[in-house]
Amino acid sequence: MKKTILISLSSLLLATGCVDSIKDYNLDVKNPTTVPGPALFASAERSLTREVVSANVNQNPFRLYVQYWTETTYTDESNYDIKTRQIDRDFWDALYAVLGNLNEAKTLIPNNKFVEAKVQANQQACVEILAVYTWSTLVNTYGNIPYTEALDFNKPQPKYDDAKAIYSSLFTRLDAALAALDPSVAGMGNEDILYNGDVASWVKFGNSLKLRLALTVADDDEAKAKTLAEQAAPNVFTALTEQAQLNFNASPPNTNPLYEDLVQSGRHDFVATSLFIDTLKAFNDPRLAAYFNKPSVGGTFVGGENGAGNDASSNSEPGAKLLKPDLPGVLLSYSEVEFLLAEAVARGFTVGGTTVDHYNSAVTASIQEWGGSAANANTYLAQPGVAYATSPGTTYKEKIGLQKWISLYDQPVMAWTEWRRLDTPKLEAPADALSEIPLRFTYPTPESNLNTANYNTASSAIGGDKVTSKIFWDKF
Repeated sequence: MKKTILISLSSLLLATGCVDSIKDYNLDVKNPTTVPGPALFASAERSLTREVVSANVNQNPFRLYVQYWTETTYTDESNYDIKTRQIDRDFWDALYAVLGNLNEAKTLIPNNKFVEAKVQANQQACVEILAVYTWSTLVNTYGNIPYTEALDFNKPQPKYDDAKAIYSSLFTRLDAALAALDPSVAGMGNEDILYNGDVASWVKFGNSLKLRLALTVADDDEAKAKTLAEQAAPNVFTALTEQAQLNFNASPPNTNPLYEDLVQSGRHDFVATSLFIDTLKAFNDPRLAAYFNKPSVGGTFVGGENGAGNDASSNSEPGAKLLKPDLPGVLLSYSEVEFLLAEAVARGFTVGGTTVDHYNSAVTASIQEWGGSAANANTYLAQPGVAYATSPGTTYKEKIGLQKWISLYDQPVMAWTEWRRLDTPKLEAPADALSEIPLRFTYPTPESNLNTANYNTASSAIGGDKVTSKIFWDKF
């Protein structure tokens, strides 16, 4: 009987074209000789998310730059010391490692003979969307970077590409990936730890990313931004449940890195800044108790002096929600999308709705994400200091920028980007800062030592390898 079943099965497989030769029966799919492409994709999703939400100052000091937090005992990072701990190198290396995994995944996906071509096309498109996200993060952080030669092992000294040209390439790649996605067939399956293989969700993620990148370049090329934003708008996130987030586990080794940095470390390195606490208090913000804890001394929310040594026991530390090991790590939120749509309408783009409606939806989504209710949001928005028409500022950038700054609290990399782009709120460097608030990271030291000629060319092109050299989209 067993022999009969084996023969029948082999005949069926050969008839359907799933097996090329008898050698294919010797493939041990449970112990592959190479890492499967989707597994590398899952690793890239995890690594990227951890990098952009981490509180580790060796890698992600951006909560300090936008002055949500300041430090207690060690204040180097609050005063913009990037080089001592080689923060610029660690962030660079981490994101290029993500891109290396994605590039290898792209190479390996076609090798799986047991996955049909349409599914592989979806998988490749998902790889591309995540790669575009990662490349744009690198550009937004450094400016000109190695791109066309960066992942070529035969190019140990890669040239640097122009940041604006990279963005143009990323738009082309993103459009191609979106065109390739087919929700009627499978994608990455359970190797996709963001969306569990749901291709329709990747369509929304990709379009939401396109909207983000379109608005990012709007001050540099508004006509292009308008076209891209209007293309993306019909297919972006429309609910909190759709946003791009990784749901971490409640137990190691896949906990949120904030839990590792703030709880497992046993350290008390961060407290709120007085600027951020005072802003939340002034607006009676319902997120205050989620964002921060009351200090053990004094019994009320208090922020510390930015850049100075602060006592953790008498200032508000990060709130209980941030200490949970399974707090989701957000790559792109629904609230952010609604703020982008509000800005798009304010710029005259045809994306549907009104600036006020999108602004209100953005604020409401953020409050609900942090445990508040729609009623809490309505009360908050009814205040003259929060309502769009009467909120502080005279321009849409100021009005949107202030509330967006508050809402991006747990998206520090994006918060830093949007603060540079919208120039809101008005922040001042600490008294002992080594520089102005960084507008970019300097290039890693190994680049100047080992890729000297290309480093020198890139540095010259951006006006010098300085933290005050602006990224091409940062016009004001």
